[in-house]
Amino acid sequence: MSLEDSKTRVNESRAARMKEERALLSPEDKDALIRKFHPDYKKEAYRTIQIGPNQGEQTVHELANLLEGKSPIASEEISLSPHHQVDLLIIGGGGAGATAALTAKAAGAGVLLATKLRLGDSNTVMAEGGMQVAVSAEDSPVRHFLDSLRGGYMKNDPALLKTLVEEGPEVAKWLMDIGVLFDREADGNLSIRGGGGSSKPRLLRCKDYTGLELMRVLKDCVLNEQVELLEFSPIVELLTDGEGACTGAVLKNLDNNQYVVVQAKAVILATGGIGRLHIQGFPTSNHYGATADGLPIAYRAGAKLTLQDTFQYHPTGAVYPEPMAGILVTEAIRSVGAQLVNVKGERFINEMETRDAVASAVIRECAEGRGVETAAGRRGVWLDMPMVDIVNGEGTLAHRFPNMVRQFSRYQIDIRKEPVLVYPTLHYQNGGIQINVDGESTVRNLFVAGEASGGIHGRNRLMGNSLLDIIVYGRRAGRAASKRATEIAPGKLTLAHLDQFREAQKKAGVESKTVSPMLFPDYVKKN
Repeated sequence: MSLEDSKTRVNESRAARMKEERALLSPEDKDALIRKFHPDYKKEAYRTIQIGPNQGEQTVHELANLLEGKSPIASEEISLSPHHQVDLLIIGGGGAGATAALTAKAAGAGVLLATKLRLGDSNTVMAEGGMQVAVSAEDSPVRHFLDSLRGGYMKNDPALLKTLVEEGPEVAKWLMDIGVLFDREADGNLSIRGGGGSSKPRLLRCKDYTGLELMRVLKDCVLNEQVELLEFSPIVELLTDGEGACTGAVLKNLDNNQYVVVQAKAVILATGGIGRLHIQGFPTSNHYGATADGLPIAYRAGAKLTLQDTFQYHPTGAVYPEPMAGILVTEAIRSVGAQLVNVKGERFINEMETRDAVASAVIRECAEGRGVETAAGRRGVWLDMPMVDIVNGEGTLAHRFPNMVRQFSRYQIDIRKEPVLVYPTLHYQNGGIQINVDGESTVRNLFVAGEASGGIHGRNRLMGNSLLDIIVYGRRAGRAASKRATEIAPGKLTLAHLDQFREAQKKAGVESKTVSPMLFPDYVKKN
């Protein structure tokens, strides 16, 4: 069936679908669907990690190759005489890094923030749907905790999750105090909406560009507080004292390709996600710099990872037109009436299931021949967005989702009048570097905040918990790391951990050709 013929069926089935009530899946049916179709259960995509703290455990080939990869520097080719000496070095200029910098600076620490690209270039600015916070009278942090625990399949670290939900209201107030403009109702109260897997509405949002609004305010605050910045300076290696504690890092100046050595009493990694590894060939909603840099760097220094085998594939990434492939279509649109429909015009899932279940259902439809094929050879299903205006009144899409309307209009697609094609897009790194409630890793003086950390979200993150995560744990890591920096003297600068890692590679017979961190994806076609 042609794309246009299928679109006609969507339009013709709309009246019948308006009357359809679709129940949530039973636990048994949901489990069977996910195990059969979700990419996390594709055995051939995984292999065993051969060396390091997580030796013997599984992860995808793309990440395993980075963890076992070669450092871009050799001990004999670099002088460790420091170019900068600071209390606290923060790596990453997204929401988590900016929040940590503001918190640490307020606590009196001397802060240097280094980022791969520019301050603000991150996944944070691409977050659309909102931030989950239990603020309504009918809600509570306990409900938020239970929803997130169920969504994560009970694999969340309870202490980390408890801290996340309990500090949500305080974090929301802090954001508003520094200038974030969350949407309001006509009476002036905060406007809240529901999200998949949540028992109560608790999404605070700024239209459909919530992350961009947060980053706008955080960036302004970092600049106003005159935090010392090194832009276009990604991390390539950590430094340790030879006895297991982190003492700084080696950065790379992208302007001249020279190494920059930073001595720091504590380091915070806020390096973001993994999407640009394009795991299993999936398109991604992630920022260009999301190449999982913090994971192999911390791993070589001895930091343990957790839940490194699980990733989130957002159910609705655009697949048509081709230039938009992978771009996120926010879940919030489904929460107000947009329906998922196959090539025959049939609705096939309750859109408010958890993300892993909805993604699995979309993959099933395409795998079993009920998807729509584009001219570029991609397959997808329809997201019937005109339903939003039909259900909620004309003008709802334009008012609540102006960014979505604008993005598709660039390609002469009016989402108020026609459905769009979607397919799961690699969206989030559920696992990462193991931390405690202060954000400290298993390596002393090495802290982690944001998507590079693991444990908070279990095996599946609920919508809106990531923006809360970067603020809650950005603040906690900033406080704890600045306090640590006041208690200790600068440590010895060595690459002893790197020598030990190379010895472990040799002993295990690991001969890697991969250089990690990757820093940037390689999109040049190889002949």
